[in-house]
Amino acid sequence: MPVPDFQSFFVPVLCATSDGNDHSMAELRERIAADLALTPEDVSQRLPSGVQTVFANRIAWSAVYLNKAGALERVKRGVFRITGRGRELLALGLPRLAVQNLSKFPEFVAFHKGSQDSSDKDREAGPEKPQTPEEQLADAYKVLRDSLANDVLDAVKRSSPAFFEELVVDLLVAMGYGGSVEDAGRTVGKSGDGGIDGIIKEDKLGLDFVYVQAKRWTNPVGRPVVQAFAGSLDGVRARKGVLITTSNFSQDAIEYVQKIEKRIVLIDGRQLADLMIDHDVGVGVFQTYRLKRLDSDYFENA
Repeated sequence: MPVPDFQSFFVPVLCATSDGNDHSMAELRERIAADLALTPEDVSQRLPSGVQTVFANRIAWSAVYLNKAGALERVKRGVFRITGRGRELLALGLPRLAVQNLSKFPEFVAFHKGSQDSSDKDREAGPEKPQTPEEQLADAYKVLRDSLANDVLDAVKRSSPAFFEELVVDLLVAMGYGGSVEDAGRTVGKSGDGGIDGIIKEDKLGLDFVYVQAKRWTNPVGRPVVQAFAGSLDGVRARKGVLITTSNFSQDAIEYVQKIEKRIVLIDGRQLADLMIDHDVGVGVFQTYRLKRLDSDYFENA
């Protein structure tokens, strides 16, 4: 099941610390996961960045918000203890606490109004889907990435057949295939009806080969085309193939490659754009944001 939003953890975090003892984040996660009967699959869901789990991220931000509201005391890095104010909040007997409940405390208001935008975000998201800062960043990144992928694919579709051939070679080399652009250019280079056909090294030593076909199409690629491609592998004694298109593949084409013995990878237009972005082909970095965190060890003896 989806992990609850971070505000849903305010009460569980306070309950888990209600014994007055010091509790590490690891202890809180273990206790709360058990109390809420979350499965290993639930707690292993990861943020889009892949750096942290959604569950750990939301527990951590719940603790931060409660600390800023004076309901939790931060004993040391990653260790918290409930305060009198925290006990008062628990005594309200509410099944759920939200940012609005913490906003009656001046120190929390000062923290939460770090920017007017953050308050607006909470109101826009509403009680059903409040987001942690990392989730807001992830959503913004996804919007920008989707927009870039659309721009990249549009540019590919507008390119000439010869340029598309070069693009596919550049991408395969960037992904580690073909050895070098020069090697790949000699083995992949038979233009025809907006696509390319040829053999490319699977690695720099040429220990195995991959048959490549690309279709700069707008219509879906169906099973007959994929089946013909699979048959052509026999002619070059190849066991592996990559079929790239700027459009997409029909469902029967996708099901077909899952049933045959040969290993054929289908790459549709969106996957092509994503691979180009991931491997810096036709795109470039225009701005970088570096996120930093407090170095608690530096202040250990302050």
